[in-house]
Amino acid sequence: MSDPRRVKLIRQSVPTLEGAGVRLRRVFGFGDTPGLDPFLLLDDFRGDNPDDYRAGFPWHPHRGIETITYMLEGKVEHGDSLGNRGTIGPGDVQWMTAGGGIIHQEMPEGDARGRMGGFQLWANLPRSHKLMDPRYREVPARDIPDLVVGGGVRVKVLAGTAAGLRGPVRDVVTDPLLIDVSLPPGARFSQPIARGHNAFAFVFEGRASFLGAAGKDEEPAGDGSLVVFGDGDTATVTTPDEAARLLLVAGRPLGEPVAWRGPIVMNTEAELDQAFEDYRNGTLARAPAR
Repeated sequence: MSDPRRVKLIRQSVPTLEGAGVRLRRVFGFGDTPGLDPFLLLDDFRGDNPDDYRAGFPWHPHRGIETITYMLEGKVEHGDSLGNRGTIGPGDVQWMTAGGGIIHQEMPEGDARGRMGGFQLWANLPRSHKLMDPRYREVPARDIPDLVVGGGVRVKVLAGTAAGLRGPVRDVVTDPLLIDVSLPPGARFSQPIARGHNAFAFVFEGRASFLGAAGKDEEPAGDGSLVVFGDGDTATVTTPDEAARLLLVAGRPLGEPVAWRGPIVMNTEAELDQAFEDYRNGTLARAPAR
């Protein structure tokens, strides 16, 4: 028998200044992660004013995490201390595993209308993988499975399995699900999620409804809303009145101590101190083993 996931929390993203002066909206992060282990941060950087984003995210270090960037409009040029260079554009995904250390930059550029936007999600790495070799997985939009299912619901599968499709990003230790779901008015979509995995939705267009806590049939959530689910094996979203688009994300929790300072996440304060000492003396960024 199906055990539906009910809403534990709904709240709005908040304006935040990041990088060299990028105005974005923080959905969660930096000590405010409401039961979402292994996920650490989600930023919504959609905008149509180049002054809000052109300063970008100049050279900065990472260790102990993965950063997942999903573009909707415009593009981001990136480079790193290992010599990697590239550009991701609308519909593309970059899944960067910082592992033992990498220094990189991300510089956004708007489209012909000045619009630029997408999302960046941070996922923690377990102690056993904190110092793994860094790696990039860049997936162009054309390689992301995209299917229209019942009721006109459109599903794009970036990682995990949904609507009978398997996403192109695989071999990730936290077994993540990351899908982009678009629903017309009057639609319904249900997604199986492994019991014990933490899960959330982020609504970024329109308005959707979710199964409420006991005694509530529906909890509505509009553009900019974080929806955190309780445990169960199925998450369901409906659109009674208007269309909606959202990210649906889930992953296996690590259940480990988190020591977090800026762009580096380890298990202990001593490990954090070592990471920043490595950054200062130029030994943080490690080339992959050959």
